Amino acid sequence: MMTRQQAIAAYTGPDQPYELVDETVKGRHLRVFKNAPPSLRALFESTASELPFLSYEDEHWTFAQALSSASRIGHVLVHDCQVQHGDRVAIAMRNYPEWVLAFTAITSIGAVAVAMNAHWQSDEMGYALNNSGARVLLADQERLSRLPVEEGLQVLAVRPTLPLAKGVRSLADLMNAAPAVMPAAEIAQDDAATILYTSGSTGHPKGVVSSHRNILAALLSWELDRFMGDAVAGITPPGPGDPVPEQAGTLLAVPLFHVTGLHASYLSSYRTQRRMVSMYRWDAELAAQLIASKRLTSMVAPAAVSGDLVRVAQSRQHDMSSLLALGGGGAPRAPEQVGQIAASFPNALPATGWGMTETNAIGTGIGGQDYLDHPESSGRCSQVLQLKVIDESGNELPIGQRGELLVRGTSVFAGYWQQPEATTKSFIGDWFRTGDVAYLDEDGFMYIVDRIKDLIIRGGENIGCGMVEAALLEHPDVFEAAVYAVPDERLGEEVGATVYGKDTLDVDALREFLNTHLARFAVPRYILHAKAPLQRTPSGKIFKREIRQAALAEIQRT
Repeated sequence: MMTRQQAIAAYTGPDQPYELVDETVKGRHLRVFKNAPPSLRALFESTASELPFLSYEDEHWTFAQALSSASRIGHVLVHDCQVQHGDRVAIAMRNYPEWVLAFTAITSIGAVAVAMNAHWQSDEMGYALNNSGARVLLADQERLSRLPVEEGLQVLAVRPTLPLAKGVRSLADLMNAAPAVMPAAEIAQDDAATILYTSGSTGHPKGVVSSHRNILAALLSWELDRFMGDAVAGITPPGPGDPVPEQAGTLLAVPLFHVTGLHASYLSSYRTQRRMVSMYRWDAELAAQLIASKRLTSMVAPAAVSGDLVRVAQSRQHDMSSLLALGGGGAPRAPEQVGQIAASFPNALPATGWGMTETNAIGTGIGGQDYLDHPESSGRCSQVLQLKVIDESGNELPIGQRGELLVRGTSVFAGYWQQPEATTKSFIGDWFRTGDVAYLDEDGFMYIVDRIKDLIIRGGENIGCGMVEAALLEHPDVFEAAVYAVPDERLGEEVGATVYGKDTLDVDALREFLNTHLARFAVPRYILHAKAPLQRTPSGKIFKREIRQAALAEIQRT
């Protein structure tokens, strides 16, 4: 067995697979993996084995078959759609296999994959398509039915069930005529690879631009953490002559347009040669059946989803003994659920971490006995990142004191797409301001205790209060609106709103109005109709804290 510091030295030192070296990249001083693949394309090509990779219902691909199918899409994009290096190509669909294949193709030809939230309605889809300047959109039928008319946008239909609109082409038809050879492309480590949209506290969501280097640093960081964790726990890897372990498998139970699904479930499967089973939508009972029948070994999901699986596991109706790890992300788990995971599964241990879209999902990580011993912590810092906690004046705080959490390092994005002002406000030098209130203990464990940003985290979905308030105020009968978080046992938080408007304001009609302007998860579950103008501070701002407290009391009563 090793200490943590001994494990870090053993795995990241000279001539080791995870050797870390210092580099200056675009003015940023970074610790980078010396042996990292130079691009996502290199990752895909170097792992194209004949082992099973992707399953969806009765459809299956090996790693090599997935790359071959993705190459056909790459040919379609380059030769049928004239996509060039740096062009943005958007994906809007459920977790169909085409999502994975399209992402592989887009990033392999040097284009930028725009991962659109599949819950978005027409207004939100239109904003992201315009903001990103997407040249092509790959969309399934649900998204095609919501699609606003966009001048100059090429649309490729995935699994259409209705006649195609004028100008829309079938991806499957185009793939049938395409060769299974990925078009040539020159891709640099710091070329943009993805744009993922994240909800801020005000206005429209912001496009987080990540490079190939950013993403690959995150993937290798998880690998390093796993090896170090095993070394500290005294677990030795199989040696020559030992039985070959069964291929690992993970359940893709969260959307691919989030970093939890895209990075932790999907992209991290390549180098580990892990199978991935995708679901049409979350169903805890079906998830348990898949884990049992497919002998899956892991799942990563927000607390609401893992909590659902815990409840099914407690029924003891399914053999989930193959499950070894149940990871978390998106929002903190209640400490009680940490213990429930260890008690409810024969072999699975809980794990979680803190990360953001802006950090490519990594930041801190914790699992196994460490997590059981520190159930309120989000873990220790990744080796390619640094954390610090500052006060309101920007001074670094000592161990144990609470303040705003800042992060910098190799996986941190460079900026928001076409929003230089938002980018400038989000950084202090090369330190990214997370908007979380946290503290670090003497052993390096990090604890999130609050949020500075006006955000609601509902089942792992970030919802900007300002965005919901803006949608409410578009209704002609609403004069004022305050949106806030309401505690929820399953989802962590629900959306609540207090509105002041005309006496004739119909709350049910208001909710129907919002359904056409917001993704369903952002529509307030609780809407309270105030009979007087909303309370304000002496400076004229809506006094949201007092309004929320009154609303929570009213919700509790009713």
